Amino acid sequence: MDAVAPLPQSVGQATLGEVIVEARRLLEQAGIETAEQEALWIVEHVLNLSTHHAVTDRDRLLSSSELLAARGFIERRVGREPLQYILGTQEFCGLEFTVNPAVLIPRPETQLLVEYVTQRIRADRPATIVDVCTGSGCIAVATARVRPHARVIATDLSCSSLNVARQNASRHGVGERIVWLEGDLLGPLAALELEGQVDVIVSNPPYIPEADWATLQPEVRLFEPRGALVAGPQGTELHERLLREAGRYLSPGGAVIMEIGAGQARAMRRIVDQISGYRFHRLVLDEAGLERVVIVERMGS
Repeated sequence: MDAVAPLPQSVGQATLGEVIVEARRLLEQAGIETAEQEALWIVEHVLNLSTHHAVTDRDRLLSSSELLAARGFIERRVGREPLQYILGTQEFCGLEFTVNPAVLIPRPETQLLVEYVTQRIRADRPATIVDVCTGSGCIAVATARVRPHARVIATDLSCSSLNVARQNASRHGVGERIVWLEGDLLGPLAALELEGQVDVIVSNPPYIPEADWATLQPEVRLFEPRGALVAGPQGTELHERLLREAGRYLSPGGAVIMEIGAGQARAMRRIVDQISGYRFHRLVLDEAGLERVVIVERMGS
């Protein structure tokens, strides 16, 4: 990437419109495809403006403190820090989630997991749902919001991630309805005596093969937590481990619903065939037509 000229650091004077134009130019030079929209979002966030005022008040002179704040945020984005970390938020299932570098930024396609969990659990039915590798808590929180009678348990290896998840649960009014457990995959469930009682285990586990890490865009490779992304040489290592652990806890007919990477469905079918007690129920494609979710059922009735 070519060097990008920084914003001038002298205080000087600039209008709102001039800052937006300069921000767009710098973001475009940094290779950011949505530079125009992101420049507007950054300035709106820094100055606490509505979109309407960002458009109508472009001749307003900014104060020196406003200029410095805007320049700081723009430079962070020029350095390819994800916009979601800069703004501290990401939308998921119609809800705003707090995000920071301790957690993976929720992706739109991960909403498929919530959709297929809720398809299996009626809104008026008590159920036990376990969200593994919860990260920001987006899956657990979104599920708890639409399935008020369900018991939701969420696990993560990272204490920092769980702190973010708890904040998000409180923000959306489900903090008292989710049990947060620190530990590796289903390990924390051992003390809860849930053998054969879990209806759905849902997870967006790390699934990027180690060899692909260097090819990821800078926003991901330089800023998002590697441990939430990279699984191992194959990319399906954690999916296999989770399936092997899940058999102890799933009720007959219960399901494991997992996000996968493009091209991993065939490997997942082989893994399911090698573990007794399961059947491969469904592969779900995302809007781009890529393999995205696998649903594996525990045999029995």
